[in-house]
Amino acid sequence: MPKNNKMAKNVIMFLGDGMGIATHSAARNLLGDEEQSLSFEKFPYTGLSRTYNVNKIVSDSASTATAYLCGVKTNGGTIGVDANIERTDCNTTLNTKNYVHSIAKWALDAGKSAGVVTTTRVTHASPAGVYAHVAERDWENDSEVAADCGNDNKIEDIAYQLIHGEVGSKLSVVMGGGKSYFVDKKFYKKGKRIDGRNLIDEYKAMSSKNAYVETLDELNRLNLNTTERLLGLFKDSHMNYHLETDAQTNQPTLEEMTRKALELLRRNDQGYFVFIEGGRIDQGHHKTYARIALDETVEFSKAIQAARELTSEDDTLIVVTADHSHAVSYSGYGTRGSDILGGAPFTPNDKTPYMILNYANGPSFKIFYDVEKHERHDPTKLIKGKPRDEYPATLPLASETHGGDDVAVFALGPWAHLFTGVYEQNTIPHMMAYASCLGNRLTTCTQ
Repeated sequence: MPKNNKMAKNVIMFLGDGMGIATHSAARNLLGDEEQSLSFEKFPYTGLSRTYNVNKIVSDSASTATAYLCGVKTNGGTIGVDANIERTDCNTTLNTKNYVHSIAKWALDAGKSAGVVTTTRVTHASPAGVYAHVAERDWENDSEVAADCGNDNKIEDIAYQLIHGEVGSKLSVVMGGGKSYFVDKKFYKKGKRIDGRNLIDEYKAMSSKNAYVETLDELNRLNLNTTERLLGLFKDSHMNYHLETDAQTNQPTLEEMTRKALELLRRNDQGYFVFIEGGRIDQGHHKTYARIALDETVEFSKAIQAARELTSEDDTLIVVTADHSHAVSYSGYGTRGSDILGGAPFTPNDKTPYMILNYANGPSFKIFYDVEKHERHDPTKLIKGKPRDEYPATLPLASETHGGDDVAVFALGPWAHLFTGVYEQNTIPHMMAYASCLGNRLTTCTQ
């Protein structure tokens, strides 16, 4: 197809947290059969991103967020800072010379709008990469900072930076979970703050046009004509897995949040940058909940399809990728048309059935392996088709680990052809900035 060399007025970055190639390949089967495609798999340009960070072969969501949003690789567990800052270093984290800024700031500096949408806490590692600078990803509220650095520290926690920070305070749209991280315990019994602050009330007090919602019903009733900024915190912590929601949950889907975010952001004639994360793919994998992880991937695909319907590839660049993969394998010689979440058709040497999807490590080891007898239990008798079915793990760990393999990148729109080949993960925001003429570097507008 012809290359689109126009300037990208808008940039939408979709991040499937933990969505390695095995994950989205397996998730296709939930659409009907192996020949189906997720929405982003139909994009015309694809590439591979190398996900290692400065000090780890296999990275985490904090350092990768710094790479694909700020354009700099850094140490594991740190966000929005360069590698001069070590994880959980309470002193160097105050040195602003080591801060790096995300493409959201570059967009704001150019007069565009910016936003964050996620199914995790809005203070979690991936979304925090848009607006925060911390030496520890767990510093989501002030009590966590105090536990590491003492009560007299001068460190701004992630939730505080979202409400009052240089970038966070200018975001037009923020939606996800994490209400308890913004409120002191004395105001809200589930609150986690200890500084006597209610950051939600502080946000609302900034302007009468700052809207705050906690349910799908409130989101649907919102009058965008009288709204300049939107903060939606739909759960105290992460949002519910899609498979564990119903009409009573009153929680928006990622697709519904995406539609509302784009409806608000597109009012800026200068354009926008928005980061949209399917964050619970990762968390499903960590628990070896394969069914949940694949379903979250399908929901992620629906949100991308909605964005494609609401925008034009003539002026909007959509980039879809993952931060890292997981230690999940898609194997077992399953028969065409069989359930991807079911058992494999062959019997191994130990005469015990095995599954098509398995994990190299994780908490499910104890369920499927008898240590005293040195034998496996039949997984087909233990997996019942429930959302939280755990899938077999080969090694025992409290939480299944990430994988270090490259992840796919899919692109559509202006300069999407830049995203082909194999490249470092921290190249991604520079290519997005090139396409949309952001920052003080070479762009399509300055070449």
